Amino acid sequence: MSKREIKKAVLAYSGGLDTSIILKWLQDEYGCEVVTFTADLGQGEEVEPARQKALKLGIKPENIYILDLREEFVKDFVFPMFRANAIYEGEYLLGTSIARPLIAKKQIEIAHKTGADAVAHGATGKGNDQVRFELGYLSLDSDIAVIAPWREWDLNSREKLLSYAKEHGIEIDKKGKKSPYSMDANLLHISYEGQILEDPLTEPEEDMWLWTNSPEEAPDKAEYITISYKNGDPIAINGEEMSPATILKTLNEYGNKHGIGRIDIVENRYVGMKARGCYETPGGTIMLKAHRAIESITLDREEAHLKDELMPRYASLIYNGYWWSPERKMLQASIDETQRFVEGDVRLKLYKGNVIVVGRSSSKSLYSPEHSTFEEDEVYNQKDAEGFIRLNALRFMIEGSNQPERHRNLLSKIEK
Repeated sequence: MSKREIKKAVLAYSGGLDTSIILKWLQDEYGCEVVTFTADLGQGEEVEPARQKALKLGIKPENIYILDLREEFVKDFVFPMFRANAIYEGEYLLGTSIARPLIAKKQIEIAHKTGADAVAHGATGKGNDQVRFELGYLSLDSDIAVIAPWREWDLNSREKLLSYAKEHGIEIDKKGKKSPYSMDANLLHISYEGQILEDPLTEPEEDMWLWTNSPEEAPDKAEYITISYKNGDPIAINGEEMSPATILKTLNEYGNKHGIGRIDIVENRYVGMKARGCYETPGGTIMLKAHRAIESITLDREEAHLKDELMPRYASLIYNGYWWSPERKMLQASIDETQRFVEGDVRLKLYKGNVIVVGRSSSKSLYSPEHSTFEEDEVYNQKDAEGFIRLNALRFMIEGSNQPERHRNLLSKIEK
């Protein structure tokens, strides 16, 4: 589909400088009607100003969509991901990654509602988000046209963007001052990239972190909280039942207070290069620790171990944009099946950047004090262990008898 065939496009619109420029550029370059979509994902900023900015740029009131997606975001995206204990490359809790499939879904829904034949986003041609958005679009509507301005225009520097904005009367926030970092925020996390962070040796300044206290400035007294779980999802904090978004918001407040959830990583982007990013995921860090704790007493050993083996693949699927793929849905079904009996309470101690599990209980617990005790018991015959060990060692014993040279080689290496 060529440019001139686009009649109407739905733009993922934040109201910021970049997407405002994209809005105007779409009108000029494609000559199409533009529908703006602004998602409230709990990013901590007012989203209504986006309406006024869109109106100033000539968007019809009926073509401006501002949706509060906080509950849907946590219930249908964040919680399913945390049932898997998903973590990318050992550290990243996928805060940006998990928001993209929801935004893509809503853009497609709005496109269908308004009769739009295209969707547009503001992701650059270097990052992961272009992949995440577009895999989402095309999974949900294979006929939709996709416009990615950063891959088409020549406005490839901050100066050119500012010049374009000035030329077209687009309001420039902060009087054109350069923002120190590229940031993304939602109810799960806030991320920082660019500027001094492009040198992986340089420590970020303390005032970069916008959410969390530094561990040094966090309270000197530990705080205890209890999270209650049902079907693998948190349902209450300190006995008070809350909605999914309220639970995450409340855990964020605890985490921010105690300096929890900061990470500084170099990650492998799907498009090929390495990138350094800093993240604050306070509530998510607490949830991950608590969820693993309640699973530790409610999941069977092999079930838990297999789940841990599948997790890196599941996390990579989300990081790379494959939320809507058949394989992610297949893994999700398996993961959700394991969560039927994951319920109970986890008690945590929060202290200067640390989340410490201090207790866990469940009516579905598989922990048996009678079997685990070091005291005398009447349920476990320790003599049974001899046969168990000899059966597991049987193949080694046969090998030692029939291929003694293997054992001699092993012993010689050990002795050296």
